[in-house]
Amino acid sequence: MPELKNRITDDMKSAMKAKDKDALKAIRMILGAIKQIEVDERIELDDTQVLAVIQKMVKQRKDSISQFQAANRSDLVKVEEAELVIINNYMPEQFSEDEISVVVDKVIADSNASSMQDMGKLMGLLKGQLAGKADMAVVSKLIRSKLS
Repeated sequence: MPELKNRITDDMKSAMKAKDKDALKAIRMILGAIKQIEVDERIELDDTQVLAVIQKMVKQRKDSISQFQAANRSDLVKVEEAELVIINNYMPEQFSEDEISVVVDKVIADSNASSMQDMGKLMGLLKGQLAGKADMAVVSKLIRSKLS
């Protein structure tokens, strides 16, 4: 069993023992999403794939929070933010914007990218290097600013 999945399972057991309902709910959601993919595709996810599931859940929570804030639903915003905090515990350390900028500069120089037509190629190269460590929306914004 992958290390990240083991950690999540162990945390679920700890949350059960501590009777932490909020953490237990969020962790069960993570494990449910992982299990759903494993059953649908008849595979066991490795750490990289588990991380991709967690990243998707983080993005969903952020989107929900912004929509609930726009709808003035602070009660639902609090629920989503609490889940986001727990889900973020399983994300690797995120790069700062300066660190992302250094990586983007290096990839632009290495690939001789010079215009916005190279955006797709750059995003493909950077996605592999920054997977789980950077918000790809920030990466995209930095590429746009550097190529325009």
